[in-house]
This record gives sequence, C-alpha cells and structure tokens, in this order.
Amino acid sequence: MHGGTVSAYSAGLGQGSEFTVQLPDSGEWCPEEEGTTREPRKRVRARRILVVDDYKDSAQSLAMFLRLMGNDVHTSYDGPSALEAAAVYIPEVVLLDIGLPGMTGYEVARSLRSLPGLEKAILVAVTGWGQEEDRRRCKEAGFDQHVIKPIDFDFLPKLLEGTQRS
Repeated sequence: MHGGTVSAYSAGLGQGSEFTVQLPDSGEWCPEEEGTTREPRKRVRARRILVVDDYKDSAQSLAMFLRLMGNDVHTSYDGPSALEAAAVYIPEVVLLDIGLPGMTGYEVARSLRSLPGLEKAILVAVTGWGQEEDRRRCKEAGFDQHVIKPIDFDFLPKLLEGTQRS
C-alpha cells in the first residue's frame, strides 16, 4: 500500500533472523486509493528539535513523528532536564509544554532565551492552556508560537516550515 518492501533472512536454525522493512522516502508520492493522484509531499528542512513534556507518551509519540519527518529529536520530561539538554544539544526548535513539574514552561522558556546558542531558537508552547491570558504569558516568556494540545500531526509540518526567527 505504501510502495515499500519486506524481506526476511536467516542463516539457519538457531542463527537468528533478520527482517528488513523499506518504505519510500516521505518526500515521494504514495497512492492512497487506486485511481487517485496526489502531489508529492513538500519536504520540510530537517531540524534539531527538543520536545519537552511531562507526559512521556505524548513526548515520545511527538518525537517519533518528528523523527519520521527526518528531524534530529531529543526529549525531556521536566524543566531542569530540558535546560541541561538544551545547553548541550542546542536545538533550533523547542516544543515545550507549559504545565511541567518543578518549573513551568514559562520559566523554562525564559531560561532557554538566556542560554548561549539559543538566542535564535524557535520556542513553541504546546499546551492545553489556550485562554487569551495563557497566550499573553507565552509571548511575555519568549515563546514564538502557541499551539493547543493535542497537536495536529497534519499541521506539524506547516508549523515547522514556518518556524523562522529573525
């Protein structure tokens, strides 16, 4: 269905098995139904992305999707570890939850802005908090964008495509 291949190999009993699944590059055309056509997907430039969310399943699934898009992704599950990771990893984009244990996403954003090499990083609040007051606080903390959870995976490539800080 996706235009890929599957192969299996074993040297014999007790020698283990090797299974290979190959799928087309995400920039290639993939037929959805017989008789339909679709333009090739526009390739988004790969980025170094830090995903910060205390809900591990959410962070890991978002990171997995971002990796499938070709990005280099690191995950953290609280504010202090996010700051430690960012200082070493130097992400271009940070997808940051607001409601974190220990320190809020607002505090993390302010701290990230002061780290060397992160002056031009794109900070995106990915949060369940969507009131006007929440958006104002995000802007004051240094976020470039505000996205309500759950993040729409169809929207994510558009979000990353438009992440440019002057």
